[in-house]
Amino acid sequence: MRNLKFGMSAWSRRTVCASALVALSFSGSAIAAQPATFLDSIRRQTTLTSTVPENGDQNPYAIVVAPVSAGVIQKDDVLITNFNNDGNLQGLGTTIVAFNPTTKKLTTFASLPRNLAGCPGGIGLTTAMTMLKSGWVIVGSAPSADGTTGTKGPGCLIVLDSNGKVASVIANENINMPWGNMATVDNGDTATIFVSNAGFGIGSPDGDPRVVSQQTVLRLNLAIKDGQPPSVTSQTVVGSGFGGQPNKDVFLIGPTGLALAPDGTLFVSDATGNRITAIWDALTRDHSAGVGRTVTKDGLLQRPLAMAWAPNGHLLVINAQN
Repeated sequence: MRNLKFGMSAWSRRTVCASALVALSFSGSAIAAQPATFLDSIRRQTTLTSTVPENGDQNPYAIVVAPVSAGVIQKDDVLITNFNNDGNLQGLGTTIVAFNPTTKKLTTFASLPRNLAGCPGGIGLTTAMTMLKSGWVIVGSAPSADGTTGTKGPGCLIVLDSNGKVASVIANENINMPWGNMATVDNGDTATIFVSNAGFGIGSPDGDPRVVSQQTVLRLNLAIKDGQPPSVTSQTVVGSGFGGQPNKDVFLIGPTGLALAPDGTLFVSDATGNRITAIWDALTRDHSAGVGRTVTKDGLLQRPLAMAWAPNGHLLVINAQN
């Protein structure tokens, strides 16, 4: 690839900031160099709010802007998960807070029990979250008993109604520590979500833990009937063989960013491989593409995490280490 540019700005662990990073430009399935004008326009960051609720949870992970008003949520509210508890132990956060950009107020949208029936290992809310146009919120749990992967559980996906109440749980053999930010296609009465799983074969962070190349990207097709929580109609592992590694400082290093292009190509940030890969025909394929095709690797990438599309078609990639 030529002239693929990356940029990075600081990200606060305890506040939500208007910040950004970027760098790839796509047109359909073609990749072309473009001026980094979007990054050039957002050199500032503004502190909006603390994300610590009354119970003291911390370490904001998922950030989702509400597409509709439903229940206690107003359109454009910013929903944020907390991964740590009040003792700063990772994998024990149980809250989702909501920031209203008009009133500038922060409220607790959901406060989940530490142990939830049907969710193996309990609750530790991750970056995997989406809100559907029907008002349902789906969020991932990658739980721990002591703040490390040594006591992790497989976790689950939790479906919440628009008032923050648990409606159902999705757990099966294809879900193991749902980790990265979700990619979503929402058609109203149906939806498709993509989620990375980073817990397969993962053990304790003690010593010098190896990279386990068993992590996956799972596609879930959902049916959404009036008054009923979304139900899974089919599921397909569309990506596999990604690396995952226990880490004492950041809990776990694994595939985090997912971004779906208009042509159905799913881009994945492979943190342990320090690369961005592409899974073609992600919406329709019936088997795994492995890790997909490498789009770019190394260079200015330094453990890539979350990704998002900028208005100009550039793909924003957040680095963890610079």
